[in-house]
Amino acid sequence: MQRIEVITGEQKRRRYTPEEKARFVALAMQPGYTVSLVARQYGITPSLLFKWKRLMNDGGKSAIAAGDEVVSVSEVKALEKKVKQLEQMLGRKTMEAEILRDALEVAQAKKLVSRMPLLPPVDTPSSD
Repeated sequence: MQRIEVITGEQKRRRYTPEEKARFVALAMQPGYTVSLVARQYGITPSLLFKWKRLMNDGGKSAIAAGDEVVSVSEVKALEKKVKQLEQMLGRKTMEAEILRDALEVAQAKKLVSRMPLLPPVDTPSSD
């Protein structure tokens, strides 16, 4: 006889604790157990159990608790180095922009001086 499961209404999403996730992953890695078997026993999709297994292998129990992808320390350091380089580049560009702004103000001031009329002509005493 085959078991048929009828789902009526809305099912609520089940949340698992990090300890439960770790237990399921450990059970799936036991001899004689498979991911599919453990998933069927506990009503979990195999893909979710595979995800937990991958997270557990990459980052341990903390990765399962966070539910996020794990980033290696070397990748974090490389990204921090890139951020530092970009911050330095931004600082240089900001300084260049300020220098150019100051130079533009000086140039505009000199143009105003050159546009001013010359000094009035000096009167020479007439010989009347």
